[in-house]
Amino acid sequence: MSEVQPEKLNRLQAIEVLTASGEPFELTDGQVWGRDCRIFKNAPATLRDLFDSTRSDETFLVYQDERYSFEETWQRTSQIAAILMNDYGVAKGDRVAISMRNYPEWTMAFNAITSIGAVAVAMNALWLSHELQYGLENSGSKVLLADQERVDRLVPILDSLAVSVIAVRPTEALPAGVADLAHLLAACAVTDMPQVPLDPNDPATILYTSGSTGYPKGAVSCHRNIITALMSWELEGQIAALISGVTPPVPDYQAATLLGVPLFHATGLLAVLMMSYRSQRKMICMYKWDVQVAMALIEQERVSSFVAPAAMTGDLVIAAGQSNRDLSTLATVGGGGAPRAPEQVKRISQSFGKALPNTGWGMTETNAIGTGISGEDYLAHPGSSGRCSAVLDIRIVSEAGKVLPNGTPGELQIRGASIIEGYWQRPDANAETFVDGWLRTGDVAYVDSEGYVYIVDRIKDLVIRGGENIGCAEVEAGLLEHANILEASVYAVPDERLGEEVGATIYCNQSLTQEQVTEFLMARIARFKIPRYIYFSPEPLPRIASGKIDKRQLREIAVKRIQS
Repeated sequence: MSEVQPEKLNRLQAIEVLTASGEPFELTDGQVWGRDCRIFKNAPATLRDLFDSTRSDETFLVYQDERYSFEETWQRTSQIAAILMNDYGVAKGDRVAISMRNYPEWTMAFNAITSIGAVAVAMNALWLSHELQYGLENSGSKVLLADQERVDRLVPILDSLAVSVIAVRPTEALPAGVADLAHLLAACAVTDMPQVPLDPNDPATILYTSGSTGYPKGAVSCHRNIITALMSWELEGQIAALISGVTPPVPDYQAATLLGVPLFHATGLLAVLMMSYRSQRKMICMYKWDVQVAMALIEQERVSSFVAPAAMTGDLVIAAGQSNRDLSTLATVGGGGAPRAPEQVKRISQSFGKALPNTGWGMTETNAIGTGISGEDYLAHPGSSGRCSAVLDIRIVSEAGKVLPNGTPGELQIRGASIIEGYWQRPDANAETFVDGWLRTGDVAYVDSEGYVYIVDRIKDLVIRGGENIGCAEVEAGLLEHANILEASVYAVPDERLGEEVGATIYCNQSLTQEQVTEFLMARIARFKIPRYIYFSPEPLPRIASGKIDKRQLREIAVKRIQS
């Protein structure tokens, strides 16, 4: 008599089993920012609890020839926390900004700030002087920890800022009043972490995200928002294992992840750094992205996971096929920040032995979670962003606010325990973004009959270049500062490596070259926002019936030019 095989669980059944009463991922009803939602009952209460509970002698941070264990990182974090409180008067609720490359001090500073109840302001390290000034003034930051490159950009505006600056790894003489973190640490005895009462709903971070208009907006998250994201990713791994019936083998060496994306980005901060604590995963920090260096580090450190936008994972796929490096330890190659071409999804599984791809859709405003898909499921649905997280709810809504049925495109809206409170000091943006507790994402999507989400368009006027949001209005404003540019329209054009690139069509009253326009913009916007493609119209730009510039038509013309 043949043995009866147990029936496989589907996704909903797996979620029900894993989140039931008494289970590690038990879900219960709660509130975050006054909104009803599902929360993890057994999650660490705060980020400080997360850091403290994961102290060990395992290697945590690797940067060039430097190595720090989880315990050593905690000790250095405690010193920085004491310095911020005792030397700079930082108190609970104060904002403290970080702007630097992915040095170990970025992580240590972040941990210190959030462990004493202050709010970590993760500033875009690509910002120019005036953008740094906006971020510091908008957030009301009391202290800024910055590396030499950022300190140099601050010099022209330093006297006008009401912020104390601590330099990290300076290579030149520092301006008056700027302290060297190394000197402060040398004068600070090893100390226990200062004990400040914390609550899961206390604000913990402000991450700036570019919108379709004006300056970037500061997205405010609490401890519970962030920890919900971490627990959600862990739960997704358990769901996948339960559905497949296959438990991934545990290697006989420490898990490791490669940090190639900036920590000021939600992908780097959450999916890479924060996900390393409970898994006791070492994180190898790159100075900057270089695919050849990345492959050497993967081989040397036996890296098991790499999460990055499609441009970087695409670089790795191509380079792997031309290299003799041993990349066989890679188990997952994750996506984040930008869509990944279906062809790249297939090539990942072919390029790295046992590595399987995964990806998801999320936003800074959702703390990088939303939908997810991985492994064979992803290979079978390469155009999808996956299915909704167990702790979140999604819906598709028409322009009139009507909830749409499966298969019908509309605006993707989302709610749940990882969603930010709102934007720092921007009640206008909050009113526009939130409706009855739902976050309006600005993405056009549809959900199929199996619950898979497909992102098909964008409502917001944004270019997503290699995972970085670029507001078209900001670039247009920069162009229109030029005395000879009368009209400007900025839009996204497809790019094989970065997903999208910045295109612009301008109408001038005097002849200009692309080089002249680019040079003009260099002093006004960050380099990554400058249009790669600039087209000059001999006549005023076309308009639609409302009088607005016909951006869609201009984009279609530009795409045809690029493809021809």
